[in-house]
Amino acid sequence: MKHLIIITALLVSAFIHSQTNYEKGMQKAFGLWKSNETTEASNMFERIAKAEPDNWLPPYYAAQINIIGSFGEKDKEKLTAQLKKAQDLINDAIAISKNNPEILVLQALLHTAWVAFDGATYGMTLSGKVVELYAKASQISPENPRVVYCKAEWDMGGARYFGQDTTPFCKDLERAIELFANFRPETPFHPNWGKARAVQILESCGK
Repeated sequence: MKHLIIITALLVSAFIHSQTNYEKGMQKAFGLWKSNETTEASNMFERIAKAEPDNWLPPYYAAQINIIGSFGEKDKEKLTAQLKKAQDLINDAIAISKNNPEILVLQALLHTAWVAFDGATYGMTLSGKVVELYAKASQISPENPRVVYCKAEWDMGGARYFGQDTTPFCKDLERAIELFANFRPETPFHPNWGKARAVQILESCGK
């Protein structure tokens, strides 16, 4: 019995130590990202991913940094490298957490980055995939604010491209903002982004 207690105590101690290292690492990575040290932040998330092979969050954030950094990139070689890296990280996250709406949204954003770079080349092949991803994410988690907001922004982009009115999608942004107000992430490190962007887009919606 005594040995069992000691073993249990050691296991609990190791778990707490592991959690502490994970939390410190994640906080440091977010701090680097906030300071616009994106390469360092991405590398940090990747190191955490190797130490936490059953946790989808580190590869998710490493992928997100690369995707965000690719919007507005004009150099195709650099863009290809960034999005290839992001796709590999998304694949890692999917292997850990299948049918995860947060990861589905990130995959849709990666495809969107390609469409934004060259709509004539990538719009035909990737637009359908983006629509499918948002439809699947909406089915799994219709109350997820990022699913609602990102889908609305995609729909508005499509409307603008074809010279259509974006007003019908304003209500979707309003709903997303309401969902953000009530959304509580599972942990401090789970995705909780998008509200500020949704508010910003709503201000110009229909104009």
